[in-house]
Amino acid sequence: MTRLFAVIRGHGPGYDRARPLEAQADWPAHAAFMNALEAEGIALLAGPLSDAGEALIIMRATDAEEIERRLAADPWTASKTLVTTRVVPWDLRLGTLS
Repeated sequence: MTRLFAVIRGHGPGYDRARPLEAQADWPAHAAFMNALEAEGIALLAGPLSDAGEALIIMRATDAEEIERRLAADPWTASKTLVTTRVVPWDLRLGTLS
């Protein structure tokens, strides 16, 4: 059975702080990867957390290990542009997700 998870990913050692998000190495491949997860219904919401150097992804999966397996295929995982710092089950209490 699937459930929702909040995933926090932070800037890793491969992130170039002198460049904007869209100018990071492998941006097109990372964007295509995330778009594919959204098209599959795995990644439901995603985006950077202001100036925190982190991103939040709301994902649907059976467990945290599935999320780690999925994110391992992200080009930004291999280059350590982003590193997963937290994966926690999330209970939606207000609003809806399709």
